[in-house]
Amino acid sequence: MSLEDTDDLAIFTPTDKGKAELKAGSTKLSTIALELMVMFDGKTPMSAIVKRFTGARAGEIGDAVTALLRGKLIDIVSGKTAEADFGAMFEVPVETVPESVPAETRDEAEKGMLSLGLSGYYIGVAQQAAAKKAPNNGSKYSVLLIEDNLQFSTAVRMLLKLEGYEPRVASNREEIVAALRTSHLPDVILLDVNLPGTDGFDILARVRQHPALRAIPVIMLTAQTSRRDVLRGLVGGANGYITKPFEHEALVKSLRAVLGL
Repeated sequence: MSLEDTDDLAIFTPTDKGKAELKAGSTKLSTIALELMVMFDGKTPMSAIVKRFTGARAGEIGDAVTALLRGKLIDIVSGKTAEADFGAMFEVPVETVPESVPAETRDEAEKGMLSLGLSGYYIGVAQQAAAKKAPNNGSKYSVLLIEDNLQFSTAVRMLLKLEGYEPRVASNREEIVAALRTSHLPDVILLDVNLPGTDGFDILARVRQHPALRAIPVIMLTAQTSRRDVLRGLVGGANGYITKPFEHEALVKSLRAVLGL
């Protein structure tokens, strides 16, 4: 096994057996394996741990992980849990939009630009939910608005409440991480592009690479509607776009489409 053979977003945690070994200060394991067990907290992705780990080659780390798994000293944490730490993902580089993009994606970008020009919003046919999604908290649909303009976010929150949604707002990295560490994940993310210290396309890429978050529908809220911007969103996995300023109807239709309502 090598690190290249595994999901670099894999999250590990010590088993009861592993915790007992740590408590006893076991000498049966290699120094690398023991150090890794200490770092496996059940939240941090393997990719982030490798970046922090010093004094060992990737192959040695991979061998240590294999030995720990075979010895049932660590478990792989399910990517479905909200405890997977999104905060660590900010420390992991994300891939940029490749120069070579499939023709069908470019065609979809052209359709998106036409829709944006005509109606102010765009939801790709392939991105519409095939069936109605149930709210994560069991009652109201939760919408996380990632936006740093206070006046704009206040107006959007009012619209969302009027439509029966439960709105939450995050305006910077710390607030975004906190919002995605809650027990109930948002049902939809409305994502601005221009944000302090980062941008919406970067956050979109990180969400789509995160095992616990990648299935959440993301709609871009942006004043940037160039062909390249639309293409970046499509390649990055955005479910739709709403241009600023937008009509009330555009927000309502977009949310209902991605939730399958």
